[in-house]
Amino acid sequence: MGSTAPTIPPPPSSVLRHLIKFDTALSLRLYTITQPILPYSLLKSLEFSGDGRLFFPLILSLLLYPLSTTTAATTNPFLLDLFLGALLDLLLIGLLKHLIRRPRPVYNKNMFVSFAVDHWSFPSGHSSRVSFIATLFYFYSNCVRNLLINSRLNQFVVENIVLIVASWAVITSVSRVLLGRHFVLDVFAGMFLGVLEGFFVFRVFNCENLSSFLRQQWMQDLFL
Repeated sequence: MGSTAPTIPPPPSSVLRHLIKFDTALSLRLYTITQPILPYSLLKSLEFSGDGRLFFPLILSLLLYPLSTTTAATTNPFLLDLFLGALLDLLLIGLLKHLIRRPRPVYNKNMFVSFAVDHWSFPSGHSSRVSFIATLFYFYSNCVRNLLINSRLNQFVVENIVLIVASWAVITSVSRVLLGRHFVLDVFAGMFLGVLEGFFVFRVFNCENLSSFLRQQWMQDLFL
């Protein structure tokens, strides 16, 4: 049985207190308006599509899948960056939730809690994860299109895969508010964090860049 999250006192700042009050009211309003309209099964499907319990086994399966030599060189950096970035996202989200400790909406129902920090709402882990994935798809767009061009997917899907993934990321993020899991600010913060993670992983933490750097260091040490 999960422990009940303790009640958190209101923040001392008057401006922050008013912002949180507005965020809470807006989130409740959006949740109330859309409940009779959107099917619960649709929102749950979106939640499942961005869940780490689906993403990590899927990405590990793709990494271990015996790719052909012609595609392995281009797909492995992309898949490895996806995996490394998702681990980074998991650590950052857990740390931020533990430090900030904003309770989830009181109308949040039927939620499976994997970790103790899942009791907390800010920032949204689903939003950060799907935004990170969409950002990395954007940076690796040519690689992804080349990978899919010989697949059985419709040509329209192949040509617009980045737009499709980005749309999925936005819709999944919005669904976190409509499902009652998060407040609006939680989602915006998660999306912003996910984009930063994607940029950081591609520009700084990129496994291809790290491999090149390590090879250069090895060659320097060899000839010194």
